[in-house]
Amino acid sequence: MRQGLEIPRIEAETKIRGKYLRALEEEQFEVLPGDTYVKGFLRTYADYLGLDGQLYLDEYNSRFAAAEELASFAQSETPRRRHRRMESNLVVVALAAIVAVTVLLVIGLAGIGSGSDDDAPPPLTTTDPTTTSASSGETTTTQEAAPAPRARLVLTAVQGGSYLQVRNGSAGGKLLWEGTLEQGQTQRFVKYRRLWIDLGDPQNLNAKLNGLRVDLPAQPAVVLVNANRIRTISTGG
Repeated sequence: MRQGLEIPRIEAETKIRGKYLRALEEEQFEVLPGDTYVKGFLRTYADYLGLDGQLYLDEYNSRFAAAEELASFAQSETPRRRHRRMESNLVVVALAAIVAVTVLLVIGLAGIGSGSDDDAPPPLTTTDPTTTSASSGETTTTQEAAPAPRARLVLTAVQGGSYLQVRNGSAGGKLLWEGTLEQGQTQRFVKYRRLWIDLGDPQNLNAKLNGLRVDLPAQPAVVLVNANRIRTISTGG
């Protein structure tokens, strides 16, 4: 509401259906197709509004996801109890079969032992240390998802000065730089994945994102910057 945004516009720009956006606003998460969709839409919607999507995901997980997991556990516990008796019977039958096979093997080995002494014993089977190490978890590695690429932004004042306020991630993020970038001066922001920037006179600036020239708004504006683009979220007129 503060940014003057309406549901149809947000729906067109985020590709999230309007009824799902309203469900997110009203915390009616059962309207969405599933938990994965809730989390994905929640992060996308928060990021679009210039908020910290991770904070909203953490709040959702603490308030709703934990309750759903407890309900699922309670529902699954009843059929497990029904199968325990059957599984116990199967274990008894399996143990009896193992005992029988063991007795037959002992009898067979006793018969083999009465044969010629010249027979060579069967070769010992050794365990590949690499396999053992891998199976014990000592040499296994876990592949983690690649982090989002950084937004390497370079701003240069070429036609005059421009006020800048630059924050990490969102309007509530850490303040990285604030002041007037005078003509001929340059500021670089290369360590962050997303930037929130209040531009006072963007028409006086040249911007390069990951080495490529990009356009800035023609009037004072607030923008969000990631590795792919610069998006205007509000203008000052």
